[in-house]
Amino acid sequence: MAAIDGGRSLGIAIAFVLVANLLFSVVDTSAKWLLGAGLVVFQLAFMRYAVHFAITLVERAWRGKPKTKLPPRLRSLVVLRSFCLVSATLVNFLALGHLSLAVTSALLYTSPLFVCIFARLILGEDIRSAHVISIFLGLGGALIILWPFGEPMNWYAVLMLYPAMGMAMYQVLSRKLAGHVTPGVLQLYTGALGTLALAPFAMVFWQVPAGAVEWTLIVAIGAFAWAGHEALTRAHGYAPASVLAPFGYSFVIYLTLAGMVVFDDAPVLSTLLGACLIVVGGLFIWASDGRAKRGLA
Repeated sequence: MAAIDGGRSLGIAIAFVLVANLLFSVVDTSAKWLLGAGLVVFQLAFMRYAVHFAITLVERAWRGKPKTKLPPRLRSLVVLRSFCLVSATLVNFLALGHLSLAVTSALLYTSPLFVCIFARLILGEDIRSAHVISIFLGLGGALIILWPFGEPMNWYAVLMLYPAMGMAMYQVLSRKLAGHVTPGVLQLYTGALGTLALAPFAMVFWQVPAGAVEWTLIVAIGAFAWAGHEALTRAHGYAPASVLAPFGYSFVIYLTLAGMVVFDDAPVLSTLLGACLIVVGGLFIWASDGRAKRGLA
């Protein structure tokens, strides 16, 4: 029975990861479509966090969890973590207006490579030879996408390295805060920071959505983002991150397919080759970490 329960827990965890990445891919696809419809980056990023914040407030009030006070040291780390995600979202949305979904998703998933580096600097984790190999594979794949064969450097693609680094720092700080701050409080701070920081820019640059479809999508990106983070949090309650890591690359598949279906934008050879190297680099980190943990056991 224990084996069956363990298998069921893993299946539930994988399902949550796949659903979370599907929701995140809907957010990026909707944002790209709305940018093409004439809306601006600041209002999309603002709505993504304003709706997120509103849902979090309602959810916490419903559950009767009003306490959010943190010690100064923890509060600083929580704010930094939130800033990393909010700024990564803003730059990601900016790049989405100029790049295919296949390119943005592949470059965003160079983040595991930066996690290795930041985890060493912040958490004191070791960087083994397998990590170095993975970093070079992933960065080689990123370079192929950034500078396709015989073509000039794509500077909007270069810009996508910032969201990758921001997401990596966000994940490392999440590890550091685990056990000290509840996921609900982290959600609340992220929504609050994004809403307050982006509100002035959204008001200045606001473009009125043209119709019901635009209004629906601009609200939905916040709701889908919140739901995606909830699903991801629940996934890690059923299985450790080291086991779930490979399924995170479903995001690249989802967005590549969305680009082809919604925008008729098939990935070019250099993007496919670069994405493959990035995925191989990430999976190599996962495999080497798994072997190391089994060795310690």
